[in-house]
Amino acid sequence: MNKKVAFYTLGCKLNYSETSSIGRIFRDAGYETTEFNSAADVYVINTCSVTDNADKKCRKVVKEALKHSPNAYITIVGCYAQLKPKEISEIPGVDMVLGAAEKFNIIEHINDLTKQEKAVIHNTPVDEANQFIPAFSIGDRTRTFLKVQDGCDYSCTFCTIPLARGASRSGKIEDIVEQAQQIAASGVKEIVLTGVNIGDYGIRDGKRQDRFLDLIRALDRVEGIDRIRISSIEPNLLSNEIIEFVAQSSRFVPHFHMPLQSGSNKVLGMMRRRYKRELYVERVAKIKSLMPECCIGVDVIVGFPGETREDFIDTYNFLNELPISYLHVFTYSERENTIAAQMEGSVPGSQRSDRSKMLHILSEKKRRAFYDSQIGTVAEVLFEGDIKDGYMHGFSKNYVKVRSQYDPLLVNEVIPVELLAVNELCEVDVKELPVILNYL
Repeated sequence: MNKKVAFYTLGCKLNYSETSSIGRIFRDAGYETTEFNSAADVYVINTCSVTDNADKKCRKVVKEALKHSPNAYITIVGCYAQLKPKEISEIPGVDMVLGAAEKFNIIEHINDLTKQEKAVIHNTPVDEANQFIPAFSIGDRTRTFLKVQDGCDYSCTFCTIPLARGASRSGKIEDIVEQAQQIAASGVKEIVLTGVNIGDYGIRDGKRQDRFLDLIRALDRVEGIDRIRISSIEPNLLSNEIIEFVAQSSRFVPHFHMPLQSGSNKVLGMMRRRYKRELYVERVAKIKSLMPECCIGVDVIVGFPGETREDFIDTYNFLNELPISYLHVFTYSERENTIAAQMEGSVPGSQRSDRSKMLHILSEKKRRAFYDSQIGTVAEVLFEGDIKDGYMHGFSKNYVKVRSQYDPLLVNEVIPVELLAVNELCEVDVKELPVILNYL
């Protein structure tokens, strides 16, 4: 009987693409993949260092795995595994910790699954993680996360990602196009391009050899994919050329997620971001001039050291006036080995929490206004296979979330619907199909 392996992923879309690729490595080695909440011989937990309580989350997931299979072999990979290998190795039940350069060689490290008295650590310096390892998720949902870039050469004062993933590096255009063709052949309708800093795409062997614009032009020609979505891209790297290309593309969708982090130029300087807020305004204006229906998401950090109440209000007003669609709000938390952790002017936790709540409310207001602006339009929705209380969900090209009564014939199909109401309880008849615009 084949040994069974189960996976759990914390963190970003890049992690999900890499977990899926590690899953294929196990299947090629003869393992059978099973659900995390069932008995397995091996559990692989892919960790994140960006969000709070990485240690607490990791411990909880390990404990849950051992409930299902007390003698299972527990392996921890991912950013947290690179940054804190010894700390992770001391979590009860952990058998192996693999750093950034080792995680894709996991089968070689696992060997016969013999449990040792102490957890085994394979963790080399992050500068040895200098190869681009391709990855994409498949079989999990109707969209696929395709990794096109890894690592980061930026030095934002709050961020540990360069310490966890190493320098910026990318795959070759022809290799990524080939992966997209494989994805298309599998029947997936939407690809989400992902990476650590995807706008910096094109560096190989320490030298720039391509541009992100070259990559998306090549991907736009891949037959069989209905939609391609760009994940987070830095405003200084989102050129007018890229915006103009997306505006005329039949495959790339009108949706950008552009990190801001702060609307205060003073705070942006302390963060060592590579732009000022004026550039952000220019990018949003350019997008909206060519694609008025475009969805624009924003990352923002509250409570950064030295952020005064005036700085926060400056950020709030700046965001309130921009024609953006939603916010991802992060409450600043100190990270070891970052410059920000040593800065003066620490913001009390209660103030960080209050600022976060204000921006979450603003995000709901912005999302509602964006959804309201779409009422009366016809949208093509890609329906997913999830079921909740008898409903299934889907997204329009410009990231409006809808729900409909579950119908298995709609899964992974692109269906035109008319958007009539932003109300979770309001059913909309569209060609005899009840559709609800789901406001979340």
